[in-house]
Order: sequence, then structure tokens, then C-alpha cells
Amino acid sequence: MRLWSLHPDYLDARGLVALWREGLLAQNVLLGKTKGYTNHPQLTRFKQNRNPPGAIASYLRCVADEADRRGYNFDRSRLVNRRIMHKIPVTSGQLEYEFQHLLKKLRVRAPGLYQQLKTVKKIRPHPLLEKVRGEIEDWEIL
Repeated sequence: MRLWSLHPDYLDARGLVALWREGLLAQNVLLGKTKGYTNHPQLTRFKQNRNPPGAIASYLRCVADEADRRGYNFDRSRLVNRRIMHKIPVTSGQLEYEFQHLLKKLRVRAPGLYQQLKTVKKIRPHPLLEKVRGEIEDWEIL
């Protein structure tokens, strides 16, 4: 499971669809609807929130916005009717780590997008996240 800290417009089609599916799984985990993945480190930032289901639903709404922009049809009715109104912090080190991880994937599966992104200097976070100074997040598995 990878719940990207990066802005979803960096993702290729395959990555965006995978993020949506994994995010829906994460929502079910946070709602207690599944027994698996309950301790997955990618869920840490959402579990630390006062409203974990609202946090993941808000995260996924931004993913669906990117899908809409591309002309895809992600089923928003699958999202719980909860949300958060504040940003979640993400460290600059985490964004850099994930961006390099994404570039490695794109180099193979989407070379055109890789060429566009490899010169990016200022990495934008997911719209729900706010960049703060810091190293790679403690929950990241290296």
C-alpha cells in the first residue's frame, strides 16, 4: 500500500488508479471493516488524526478531483461522508523520498512522464498535506 504524499497530478494513470483502490482499502481499515492492514505504516498519518475516516475521505476526494480533471470516473459514493478541514503535515524529506521513488517507477512504466518530472525542483504535496521541514517520516519503510 502506498498512500502518496505527493500531489496526485504527478502520478501516471496506473498510479492514480492504484492510489484510489489502496485509499479505499485504507478507508475500510480505518472504519474497522477489515482485519488486514490494521497496522500498516502508511495509515499512521491518518490514525494520528482526531477523525481518521474523515482524514482518508478528504485525502481521497483530492484524488477523485485529479481523476475528474483527467476525464476518469472514480465513484465518490464509496467515500464516507466525513471530512477534515485542516491540513496534515508531511516532511520535506518524505516528499523528496517519495518523489525519487515515483521517478524510479515512471522511468520504466511511463518514460514520457518521467522525462517531464525529472527536472522538477519544487515538489508539491498532496492538497490535504502541508509541507514542513524534516527528514523522512518515522513510519516510512526504507
